[in-house]
Amino acid sequence: MTPRTTSHPISDTARLDADGTARLDTDGTARLDTDAEALDPAARFDAEALDSYDDLPERLIGYPAVFHALGIGSCAVRTVLDYGCGPGKVATRVVEASDARVVAVDVSPSMLEIARERRPHPRIDYRLTEDGGLGFLADGSVDAAMACFVFVTTGDIADLHDIAAETHRVLRPGGRFAVLDANPRTTGIRFSTFRRGEPGRVYTKGERRRSRLERPDGGAPLEPVDHHWPCQTYLDVLGKAGFTDLDVHEPVLTHRSALLGHDPAEAGHPPFLVVSGVKQ
Repeated sequence: MTPRTTSHPISDTARLDADGTARLDTDGTARLDTDAEALDPAARFDAEALDSYDDLPERLIGYPAVFHALGIGSCAVRTVLDYGCGPGKVATRVVEASDARVVAVDVSPSMLEIARERRPHPRIDYRLTEDGGLGFLADGSVDAAMACFVFVTTGDIADLHDIAAETHRVLRPGGRFAVLDANPRTTGIRFSTFRRGEPGRVYTKGERRRSRLERPDGGAPLEPVDHHWPCQTYLDVLGKAGFTDLDVHEPVLTHRSALLGHDPAEAGHPPFLVVSGVKQ
């Protein structure tokens, strides 16, 4: 596995790497060196900012689609891998919706610190990975796996292949891996709490794009930089890792919610992409 890095949100260009590039973690956060984060007093503040993002569309549309794809709540799914768990919001929803145990993994010590402080649970095992690997998990040891907003925040396609291969290794035969990301086909559309990319702009494969995430307290929006991956990239990456029975789902809001307003974009445009596959 190639060395991976940890997470900081990008609010301005001063947070970009020296070469002008930035890598993002699960919730749209920029990835910098692990050692740098450990020494950077702003890391905790940055993680706090990402934790404050209002993930309402994800809760209503994205996460339920992932849980359905993986069979969360069924007796066959007893152990779930949450790859790129961030501050632990999704892992917490898994244990609230099921009796499963969750292995929640992230490259960011600051994110994991928040997760352990605010979302501790006896069935969630928060783990730090310094290189993106899952050496602490045996082959075939998890029943289902998910990566929510990890691919879209990873700029190197080689890293995507590493993530998929390592996830394939730890899944049991018959287990499914689901990837949830912002939908590349609705880039630039303003949804209730976020917009990925600039309106009217066409992005190329892997191209960086600036996004906007709203905070429920009315504070200044977050403006992380993430990466544009076409749908075919997800299929190619999962297929190369050995996943079969590949499925693409673009969920929309089917039940109107007053929380999203009178005429939310989520009702007519799919804000998320869920790509999944099975380990044979």
